[in-house]
Formats: sequence, structure tokens, C-alpha cells
Amino acid sequence: MQIFHRIEDVNLPGPTFLTIGNFDGLHRGHQALIERMQAEAQQNGHPQTCTALMTFDPHPLAFFRPDSNLQLLTSPLERLEQAAEQGVDVGIIQPFDQQTAALTAREFMQLLITHLGLTCLVVGPDFALGHNREGNIQTLRRLGEEMGYRVVVIEPVHASEEEVRSLTIRRHLQNGDVVQAQRLLGRPYTISGIVVDGDKRGRTIGVPTANLQIVANRILPADGVYATWTWVGSPGAAALYAGATNIGVRPTVDGTQRRVETHLFDFPPPGESGDLYGRTLTVAFAARLRGEQRFNGIDELVAQIHRDLATAREILSPPSTGPK
Repeated sequence: MQIFHRIEDVNLPGPTFLTIGNFDGLHRGHQALIERMQAEAQQNGHPQTCTALMTFDPHPLAFFRPDSNLQLLTSPLERLEQAAEQGVDVGIIQPFDQQTAALTAREFMQLLITHLGLTCLVVGPDFALGHNREGNIQTLRRLGEEMGYRVVVIEPVHASEEEVRSLTIRRHLQNGDVVQAQRLLGRPYTISGIVVDGDKRGRTIGVPTANLQIVANRILPADGVYATWTWVGSPGAAALYAGATNIGVRPTVDGTQRRVETHLFDFPPPGESGDLYGRTLTVAFAARLRGEQRFNGIDELVAQIHRDLATAREILSPPSTGPK
């Protein structure tokens, strides 16, 4: 995938088939948009036909309501990486600033035609762009007749009788329901972080953990203990480990800061030191084992931790059942 950081940097001859949105999570609804866009492009048959996805940074809600404390499922770059896995040719992370917010629908579409050679726009039924969201589906189709592009609209996608929406996925995660979040995402929910110093208490009880530093605007599942899969290392060259992850303040030991701590089964492998400090780990949530609890002392806590680890091993066994 070619990645651009503003529409003015792109110069495609077209015909280009495009989908636009926030795409937070790149969930099953977004995946359906991409699949339809690719199907439309394949029918075109022109040798220079390409597919493109445009997302925004920051999220428009964060721009218009900076006090909203919006927590995201994915970074803009992660969305493009996931779109690339689906075969999208071009990704654009458009800055959502005052200039972008002030564009009329006509001005926005002219930019897409000038820089992308836009032929077809594929969107959902509630899509709108331009100042004050003036560019609704009806307006975009009218402009398309004049400017030479067409608009394809697909219906919302449902999973387990729920419409697949980023807001709904965030709500499931806030409730700790990572299984339902996975159904809507089409894959396990993941977070990435750099391993930083913790209080090293896990080592003293025989359950060492990696303390992850997560970016501030990334949504975390509800406090509790989860069966998780963890990739250690860079994408494409990472080793995958089953394990368990705790999110919370650790009330039994009078913790005050919310932390994400993950324990990896069968780590380190023979011949390795096991030093993870400074390395990036990516954690995928398979199931919630329990909520956060305060125990009557360390012995009771340690006993429960070992029960949690046994449960996590059972859920994640055999290793071949790891996330796809």
C-alpha cells in the first residue's frame, strides 16, 4: 500500500475507487465497504484502476469536541495496515483541521477528482462530508452527475443482531465483553505497548509480568483478568505466546495507577534471556476471566492468580487456536 498524509500529496491518474470514513477499528462493516469497493473496481477493468481508503487524524469528534476524551480502537496507521491486508492499494490519512472542516462538499469532491482521478465513491447510508455535513448521499450523487463520479451505498452490517458500529464495540469493551467485541470486529481486539519498568512484584510470587505503556487515547477493556495472545516483536517477525493479562489498579497491594500487565506462558524460550524492556508487545484479548477484586492478603491473591492462569491455558489450548 502507498500511504499519504494529505490529499494534496496524491497524484493518481485514475480511475480510482474510494471509500472515506473514520474507520476506527476497521470492523466488519468497514470490511464490507472495502469488499464492495474492490468488487466495483474489478468490474471496471481499466489497467490503471486502483482502490483507496481515506481516514482522518485526529478523529473529527476530537477536533470538534476536544474535551470529549475520545478513546479509539485503532490508530490511523493501524487502520491503513489492516486495509492493506485486505488488498487496498492506497491509504490517505487526511489531517482533520480547520481547513478540512471548512471545505464545502463540492470543494472536497473536487480535491478527490483532481488528486485521485475519482471514479466511484463507496460509503454507508449515513455518510456525509463537507462543512456542516452538507454532503449527504443525495447531494453527493447530484454532484457526481455533474462532476463525473458515481456513488455506491451499502447497507449496515449486523452481527449477533447488532448493527456493527465503532461506538458499539467501544461499549462492549468498556463492559469487558471482548468476545462480543471480536464478533463485531471480525478479529480479536488488540492493543500494543512498550514494556516499561513496573514494581516487579510478579517476580516475587513466581508470575513475572510485562508492564505495558499504552497510548493515552487507546480504549482498554474493563478492569479485570483476561486470557490473551501476545506477539513479541515487530509485525511479520513476531513470536506469539498464550498468556493472561491483568488490567486495573491492583487493589490487594494498594495500587493507585491503572496498569496493563501481561504474563506469557512458556517464556522465555530456551536460550533467550527473557528481557522485554523497551520492546513492543501486541496483546489480543480472547476472553474475560473475572473482574478486578481485592483479596485478603497476598496468599489469597497468588492462589487466585494460579487459578486464572490454569483457566487461561485451558481456553487458549491448543496453541494452534491462536488469533488469525
